[in-house]
Amino acid sequence: MKLTIENVSKKYKGDSYGLRDLSLQINTGVLGLLGPNGAGKSTLMRILSTITQPTAGKVSWNDIDITKDPNTVRGILGYLPQDFGVYPHLNAVEFLEYLAAIRGLDHKIAKKRIDELLFLLNLHEVRKKPLHSFSGGMKQRVGIAQALLNDPKLLIVDEPTVGLDPEERIRFRNLLAELSGDRIVILSTHIVSDVEATATDIAIVNQGRLVIHAAPSELLAAAEGKVWEWLIPSDTWMEVRKQLLISSTIQSSEGVRMKVIADIQPSAESHLVTPTLEDAYLYCISAKKQEATA
Repeated sequence: MKLTIENVSKKYKGDSYGLRDLSLQINTGVLGLLGPNGAGKSTLMRILSTITQPTAGKVSWNDIDITKDPNTVRGILGYLPQDFGVYPHLNAVEFLEYLAAIRGLDHKIAKKRIDELLFLLNLHEVRKKPLHSFSGGMKQRVGIAQALLNDPKLLIVDEPTVGLDPEERIRFRNLLAELSGDRIVILSTHIVSDVEATATDIAIVNQGRLVIHAAPSELLAAAEGKVWEWLIPSDTWMEVRKQLLISSTIQSSEGVRMKVIADIQPSAESHLVTPTLEDAYLYCISAKKQEATA
């Protein structure tokens, strides 16, 4: 299985672009699609799920152009959009049965699948309650269930852990890891820890362009020697943060202990530390910006 994105651009009114000349090949496993809000991630998700067409370029599923023949991928696609909505007066079972019928799934097979998914996503005990009584996190879990109804070969989830509590987030990460063995999973998010726990590959997008596509180990290697830890007095913190790229801070009685992303040592008092994936993400975004302005 492979999903190939070739020189895809999406232009809106005026000279506004959601994507610019983006190319990417995705194979079996979990691709973590990272980028700041407004980077173009959701635009790409809508194109991959055949909701919208690119202005230029093409997308192929196993060498078949889905921009020309979207039905090629729709039957094996599961999609959870960022702005997923429900019918508030239906209960979870009714809602999922309705969506299964729209997708043409066999009723008996769908009924069994729905029961499995409600157990899997910890919704079985509330399956008969109307959806308007669900919390945001519970509605998100219903959204995950509908994306998995047809046991998809291509699963696209856009900001799926928004609204989930820490326990639910961990459960969902484990679920993605289990699902990735024989399908392509695309996890689009701005939460680096979600990607760190599940992704076999990472693509970073910024301002509609692909910054880098690499394995997590390659991203970490790129940031090696670029992350510094520095303890500074609390009263100088606000001034220092204006001048440097800070990835994290910890307040203490001694001052502010911060991690700085920089090519050269920011201070004689700072020392190198092992980068995390979040450090590597910030380094890649920053390096691309510097390259663009050079």
